[in-house]
Amino acid sequence: MAALPADQKFETTEEGEEEEEEEDEPRLKYASLTRHLKPVYRNGDSTSAFIVGGDKMVIGTHNGNIHVLSLPSLKPIKVYHAHSASVSAVSISPFPPPLPTPKAGAPSRLVSQQQSSPAPSISGSKQDLPAGRSPKPPPVPLTASNFIHIATSSIDGNVCVASLTDPKDVMLRNFGRPVHAVALSPDYQNDHSYLSGGQAGNLILTVGGRSGTTSTSNAGAGAAATASGWLGAIGLGSNAGKDTILHSGEGAIRIINWSLSGKYVVWVNEKGIKLMRSNLHLDADDSEHAWKRINHIDHPHRVLWEEMAAVWKPHAKWVDETGLESDELHTSHINDTQEKPGSQRPASPGTRISKNTVRRKRSEKLVVGWGDTIWVLDVLPGGTHASKVAGGRKIAHVDLLTISLRTDCVVSGVSLYTPSLLVVLAYIPAEEKDSSTQSTPTRGRHRRQNAKQPEVRIIDLATQEEVSVADTLNVSRYESLSATDYHLEALPAMQITQKATSHRGALEIIGGGIWDVGMYPARLFSSAASIRSNGSYSAESSSRTASDMNVASPVPGMIEPAVHPSALTHGMKIFIHSPYDCVLATKPTLADHFNWLDTHSLYEEAWNLLDQHPEAVGDTPDASTESTPSTPTQASATGQGTLIDFFADDGAQTPSSGRRHLDSHVEKEKRRIGERWIEQLTARKDWSKAGAVCGKVLTTGNSWEHWVWVFAQANRIEEITPYIPSTHIQPPLPSIVYELVLGHYVTQDRHKLRELLERWPLELFEAGPVIEAIQGRLKAGDIREDSIEDGEVGRDWRLLMECLAKLYLADNRPLKALGCYIRLQEADLAMQLINKHHLVTAVADDISDFILLRVSKEQQRSAPVSELEQASREAIRLLVTEAYQGIVRPETVIEQLKARYGIPNPYLFFYFRALWEGHTMSISASEQASIDDKSKPRKQSLVDERLTATEGKALVSDHADVALALFAEYDRPLLMNFLRASQSYTLDLATKICKRRKYTPELVYLLSKEGRMTEALRLIIDEIGDVSQAISFAKEQDDQSLWDDLLNYSMSKPQFIRGLLEEVGTSISPVKLIRRIPKGLEIEGLKRSLMRMIKEYEIQHSISEGAARVFRGEVAAAMAAKGRGLNKGIKFEIGEVHKDPIVVQSSRASRPAKVQKGCCPGCEKAFLPEDPQLVISFPCQHIFHLPCLLSFEGDGKKPEDIPSSLTNLDWQSEYDRNIGPKVDHAALLRHLVDDGCPLENADSG
Repeated sequence: MAALPADQKFETTEEGEEEEEEEDEPRLKYASLTRHLKPVYRNGDSTSAFIVGGDKMVIGTHNGNIHVLSLPSLKPIKVYHAHSASVSAVSISPFPPPLPTPKAGAPSRLVSQQQSSPAPSISGSKQDLPAGRSPKPPPVPLTASNFIHIATSSIDGNVCVASLTDPKDVMLRNFGRPVHAVALSPDYQNDHSYLSGGQAGNLILTVGGRSGTTSTSNAGAGAAATASGWLGAIGLGSNAGKDTILHSGEGAIRIINWSLSGKYVVWVNEKGIKLMRSNLHLDADDSEHAWKRINHIDHPHRVLWEEMAAVWKPHAKWVDETGLESDELHTSHINDTQEKPGSQRPASPGTRISKNTVRRKRSEKLVVGWGDTIWVLDVLPGGTHASKVAGGRKIAHVDLLTISLRTDCVVSGVSLYTPSLLVVLAYIPAEEKDSSTQSTPTRGRHRRQNAKQPEVRIIDLATQEEVSVADTLNVSRYESLSATDYHLEALPAMQITQKATSHRGALEIIGGGIWDVGMYPARLFSSAASIRSNGSYSAESSSRTASDMNVASPVPGMIEPAVHPSALTHGMKIFIHSPYDCVLATKPTLADHFNWLDTHSLYEEAWNLLDQHPEAVGDTPDASTESTPSTPTQASATGQGTLIDFFADDGAQTPSSGRRHLDSHVEKEKRRIGERWIEQLTARKDWSKAGAVCGKVLTTGNSWEHWVWVFAQANRIEEITPYIPSTHIQPPLPSIVYELVLGHYVTQDRHKLRELLERWPLELFEAGPVIEAIQGRLKAGDIREDSIEDGEVGRDWRLLMECLAKLYLADNRPLKALGCYIRLQEADLAMQLINKHHLVTAVADDISDFILLRVSKEQQRSAPVSELEQASREAIRLLVTEAYQGIVRPETVIEQLKARYGIPNPYLFFYFRALWEGHTMSISASEQASIDDKSKPRKQSLVDERLTATEGKALVSDHADVALALFAEYDRPLLMNFLRASQSYTLDLATKICKRRKYTPELVYLLSKEGRMTEALRLIIDEIGDVSQAISFAKEQDDQSLWDDLLNYSMSKPQFIRGLLEEVGTSISPVKLIRRIPKGLEIEGLKRSLMRMIKEYEIQHSISEGAARVFRGEVAAAMAAKGRGLNKGIKFEIGEVHKDPIVVQSSRASRPAKVQKGCCPGCEKAFLPEDPQLVISFPCQHIFHLPCLLSFEGDGKKPEDIPSSLTNLDWQSEYDRNIGPKVDHAALLRHLVDDGCPLENADSG
């Protein structure tokens, strides 16, 4: 019998009747591995102990056989007979074994062994062997993962320690009484020590021993045994090993375990749980701590415990917290449907350590299950409350959590599953009333026939309660099994780093990869020899030995089962053994969760799971199942992966190469689950949620069409309408679906009809059928402009007209739509339509009504001009725009507005002003910024605006007299602007209008424009009385006669005279002005005015003098600087050569120069006091011989060009001391060196 499948159903029964309860999803997935372990159960054998670690599973049987299997293939690596009775415990060192990576030197050793020995026969024929001899087993590959030792104990009193790779490295030690527990030192390869204990109640430390021998324990044998062990250790004795009793006297010892770090040892006897410090990883100062007990935990002092403590088998596991499943990942399957979209899944368990682990990373966690109680211990090195030894030195501190299970349960196995969850293998004893006295003999013992099936329970450490219903395991012959017959081992999810994956290349060197050869041995070997074990097996009971490289051929006619897919899953694996079955429990994958939801008709959760985790759909059905991997990095379609994949966690996986095909398969599954979800909701009459689900799960036009008709037939179209696609999908949704829905709302809900037309693109359906439906509804007569709906007049009529206008536009009939908007008095929409489709010509026959589109009758009667302008602005600007384009000429507008309102009227004024200022629909003051930013650069926009305004001024100028009357009536500032800018109006008419309206500034301008300056000046003086304006007017004309007229007119007005004195400035002579003042005329403020005028002249005079003084000073300073430069002497360095050169880089590439002080840059010779050559020095302190200067840098001058007067000049003669020769000499030199120093010229160039 096998374990229940993953989709098993667990039911609770009471008195034979089933209770209908909601089924919980299993927290673990179970798979039977029994058929993969047929060699283990051969000849009626059964398992009694096992251990898993790394890539190995080691099983001990009741017949004393040891089976070493590889994971995940479960192929046998080695089988040997170690005991004559049941195996009670198995231990591995090192634990856990390393992953299969090549060990340094292993390939070379393997090659040398093969070269020095003949190749083994692989025929498998027994006739090829001598009589009575068994075939030699093939060697186990020398990989790092195989360099381990295996220790087993048995009730026959023996402990067997064997090397997996070396068949000669075997030791058998007899302790005289049944041994229940053995634990190899984690460093056994070096210290050759192990712990054992059993029925005698002694915890024995065994050190040493000779390989290939059988010895007897010397514990308690006295000095002779001690001497023998010591002499053997130095090579002078038999080296039978030394046994030391570390503890005794508290009953049988049932289990011993080393911690993962090797620092601590735990053992359990009848009195309780003991913790001890080992001899590993101790400093020299702490050596006395070795084998000192840390803590003792008594078993519960209850009556049942006093009776059963020696019967119940304890289970103690040191936990690798980095290999636990994550709490979040464990519950993610259940909570995936509630996760928010876009939320990230937690990191994989192999790459994340819990916060408690990080905080206390130096601690080690121990889980002990015994009877009905579980202890969880944290062992910390040292601490405030640490246990003490002699001298008060601290060893370790133990934190304890105790959990009591139900009294009907006995712990047969326990391990941590997540940092907060325990997985417990629970044995349920039979109730007393069901006890049967019948028993059948099995191996000479009586077995009960009334035991119940074992259960797997998951317990929360915080609440100490089960988190789900217990899973019942259906195993063979469970009725006759006891709690000690079951075993549980957890294989943690190991962290796989990039460094580990890089070792694959080395594995490939050894025969193309260990994993490939182990999974597909037929590639290298056609058969294998049948190997007998070293024990007393008969020919019929001979077992086959294999390895990952050399696998025995199967029995003819028998099909070997493939690797179970559950063994290839990632994350923690929990192996459960009964004597006749092996069950593997793993965390359910997303695919398992999805299948469970699908099977139980939980379509909502299933669809949400697929939506958030597409990988939950599992393998695609079209994936090839025949391909096999060619390298260890590839995985076959049957799910056989590499060891790296086996030990990796879920988070380390990458998408497959067939991602596109997977996506297609996922979409199909989503559609299938989604439609089943909808069917489930419609069957429950939950139409509202069904409609919402349609919007979420339906993706094709055919499915949408089907479900829309289903809702329509059920008269539930309102529930699906909000979710019908408003965009194109593939394949497309037929337009008749949209028309059906719109037709429904034409008769039922006009508000919803308008909402749908606004939300749905009009290209999704044909507008014609919907237009006909609306027109038919309007013609029916029950919906009119004056009909009342919900207290509102004409509500439905307006809604239908708005929808009709939209549909006309969609049907490319803008004139029909414009008629609808005009009837609705929707000015905004009508204006937008006119602007977009240039429909002004449609309203050109009634421009006055078009302008009044936004002007109500109340506004026409009493609104101010500003309000009228605001209401008619858009229509006016549209007419202006059309006037620029020549579509609606200004004459047409003037004629219609004049005929209706006369001249002047405000609407015609609005029109003319917009023409004059260039206010069109495309360029307006409020829209200018957005136009400049989005459509064109600012400069170009301003140019277009000026061109538009210029064109508008030209149109106004054609009707200048009309514009004159309008501007004079409504906008006087604009009138002055118009008078100044236009030349088209009649001056007489303008003068007449200005005189009639008494617009003096405008009249002054017109008089000056006619040349009547004196009259204009008189008007300013008499009418305006503004002396400042009169002065400005005179200054503008710049006419002396006009100034005379101004003086003459001002002499009789004292305030004008005072103003002239204060403001005239330098335009006229102040003397002339003062002399013109009549004698005896009393002028108020004359003194102040005269003082102000005089002060202004003084200021002007002071400014002029100051400017002149500054100019003279600057000229004098420049002349002085020039004189000092001309008179400055130049220092000559004569007769001394300095060691530090002055480096001068010339811009000319031909001559970079290094100049030394006192040397000529041309010839590089030092100057002497009696130098025969003429020496030329520059202000930059560069000194040249005159010939060298002329030839320097090849400037075209030659030494022969030097005048003889320069070379023959005698500075000692009296003649040469005169000024005349010096002037001549300077002139000649200027001619020769007019370009200055060549080195400085090179630098400046």
